[in-house]
Amino acid sequence: MRRDIFQAIADPTRRAIIALIALQAMTPNAIAEHFDTTRQAVSKHLRILTECELITQEHKGREIYYQLEIEKMKEIDRWLNQFRKIWEVRFNQLDKVLSTIKNNKK
Repeated sequence: MRRDIFQAIADPTRRAIIALIALQAMTPNAIAEHFDTTRQAVSKHLRILTECELITQEHKGREIYYQLEIEKMKEIDRWLNQFRKIWEVRFNQLDKVLSTIKNNKK
């Protein structure tokens, strides 16, 4: 089953995991140390993020390291950018309206 990337990043724990491994690749145990939850719960979050291709695994000896998939994050950013432009236009319009109201009160 293909998971939806936006459902994956909607969860605050998964966003926190993404923020952690954005700084450096980490093992599941090292990630789990940052959360007040079970190792199994963290593993489930890692599995979901892996299925969405937001993170990848790299085997180094006996350890598995999870690292952020930057290209996938860029894909999300490109999708959000179209809305960012709309928001900026609307905020600029709101600024003009508020400025006009303020000037009319003087």
